[in-house]
Amino acid sequence: MLMRCVALLGLLCLAQPALADKPAAAHPAQVAKADTPRTTPGGTQYVLPAGWSASVSGAKVTLSPPEAGSQAVLVDVKASDADAAVAKAWQLYAPAKTWPLEVATDSAPRDSWEQIRIYNYETSANDKRGVTAIAYRHGDQFTVLIYDLANAVAEKRLSQIRAISDRLLPKGYKRESFAGKKAHPLDAARVEALKTFVDNARKAYDVPGVAIGLIDHGKVVFAGGLGVKEIGKPAPVDADTLFMIASNTKALTTLMLARLVDQQKFTWDTPVVKVMPSFKLGDAGTTRQVLMRHLICACTGMPRQDMEWLLNSRDATPETVMKALAGMQPTSKFGELFQYSNLMAAAAGYIGAHVLYPDLELGAAYDLAMQKQVFDPLGMRLTTFDYDRALLANHATPHGLDVDGRTAVAGMGINDSIRAARPAGAAWSAVSDMLRYVQMELANGVLPNGDRYVSKEALLERRKPSVAIGSTATYGMGLMVDHTWGVPVVHHGGDLTGFHSDMLWLPEQGVGAVILTNADAGVFIRGPFQRRLLEVLFDGKPLAQGDIDAGVQRLKAQVAAERKRLVVPADAALAAQLAGNYRNTALGEIQVDHEGKATVFNFGAWHSEVATRKNDDGSVSFVTIAPGADGFEFVVAGTPDKRKLVLRDGQHEYVYEAAN
Repeated sequence: MLMRCVALLGLLCLAQPALADKPAAAHPAQVAKADTPRTTPGGTQYVLPAGWSASVSGAKVTLSPPEAGSQAVLVDVKASDADAAVAKAWQLYAPAKTWPLEVATDSAPRDSWEQIRIYNYETSANDKRGVTAIAYRHGDQFTVLIYDLANAVAEKRLSQIRAISDRLLPKGYKRESFAGKKAHPLDAARVEALKTFVDNARKAYDVPGVAIGLIDHGKVVFAGGLGVKEIGKPAPVDADTLFMIASNTKALTTLMLARLVDQQKFTWDTPVVKVMPSFKLGDAGTTRQVLMRHLICACTGMPRQDMEWLLNSRDATPETVMKALAGMQPTSKFGELFQYSNLMAAAAGYIGAHVLYPDLELGAAYDLAMQKQVFDPLGMRLTTFDYDRALLANHATPHGLDVDGRTAVAGMGINDSIRAARPAGAAWSAVSDMLRYVQMELANGVLPNGDRYVSKEALLERRKPSVAIGSTATYGMGLMVDHTWGVPVVHHGGDLTGFHSDMLWLPEQGVGAVILTNADAGVFIRGPFQRRLLEVLFDGKPLAQGDIDAGVQRLKAQVAAERKRLVVPADAALAAQLAGNYRNTALGEIQVDHEGKATVFNFGAWHSEVATRKNDDGSVSFVTIAPGADGFEFVVAGTPDKRKLVLRDGQHEYVYEAAN
């Protein structure tokens, strides 16, 4: 689930670049009031995010968020190759910094960039920051983008960081656009081209099985599977094979809310506290501002904070999920930044269902509301929140990568953890069912038999922008609208252990698609699939296959680089110093087990073998390595008498203390 695409920036220090005989004069920092298109001294186009400042000194542009100590840096240089360009950029930016280079990999060329090379640098968990450099070449000119960001800033401002690179384009270049173009029909040849692309991508990434579905002008033109439900077994994936659709559940949840708006149970602008007076966030002012539309808009400033359901789910219930929100604080202003919150999305479903069934337990009310308001009316006969039912039916098995990068069956423990917050991501569905949903979206709320299922107004309100994601996409209510290629693409992805999916539709063309995968590497197929669909529809430039080819090589290189730093089994002497049990108030317990030479961290609902890593700052980390549950890093802290482990997400730090 947590496939580590490590670190963010680093070091290579060589000679000063010489772009001109005389360096340009330095210009003082300017704070942008809104996202603002800018150019570097060399003419490269970029976006300065709202609230960020830009200062120019010679060939270097420093972009600084409001928080001190983090920056993105753009440097124009001429060099013999990408390595030399990055070295020169570091010399201009921070010649004294010495982040070790972990891995350098190539991305696929695009947007008239003839080469894009990514440099990931080693940072230790205690650094609380990530460091990356990206070299873009156009002709003999390089623009190097360096991200040197505190983790808290990077997570909080992820959408703004995306904005910087969204429109990072060579001087004078205008990106390909399909606006105003008529789409080709998805005839048999084009359907076959898409199937072949997905199957080749599946094989390249060693994903056992993929299900895909395609719609053209309201008609399903393909629904089926490629590959197998489980590695090493012959049973094929088909259109009715169940996968966990993870966060695609959110759009189904807001569809239920749209139905309740039509039924005048509330409006999108009703304050949540009027619908459920007990609703409470950690900040009273934010609580008062939250309207029903805001519960799932990713715009309230509430941070992700997923560790609190991933690691402490054994005794979690919908009621404890709702109570947990009362202890969570926003980390940005209301409406300021895209910050994705699964627990807020869970609250949306539970509060809506509570209106319909106030006497039922929250989970039971939600399950019934979704069945009656969404699944039954749309004919989604297979879709369910019942894990036992799904696992006894025609279902796909989740897969992850083992510590050496090989595809292996993944455990269901983490996937079970979302059950208590199920409106955010616990649905099981099949391509055949998801196509029924997408058909309804394309028909603006009308069912295939001509009946009106939901009003167009309530349905489309979910797509209206609530907050920006970069400079080319917006988030509404459980749905994103992306304008990267000039035509609106409505979509949402879903990610859990071993299950990665996407559903998308082009409202102006009447085209829709669903892709469901049963391996963590499937996450790298979704974006290229969307691009390939656009290429097939509009005769677009052939970029998607390059994304697959480069992505496969990049993943292999990153896994290999990370593997070199891990000791497996965990170092016996270091493992012997661990306590038998650790506890954190928010995250619950860790039981440390020694199984032969292996050291295992048991979190109750799931467990994983851990590896050891000695970090550059002298600290020691224990890192989970089970397929699909890899990448949780626990740093040894405290003293022999008071042993501790420290776990961090982007904006939070959790200290486990030895319980014995």
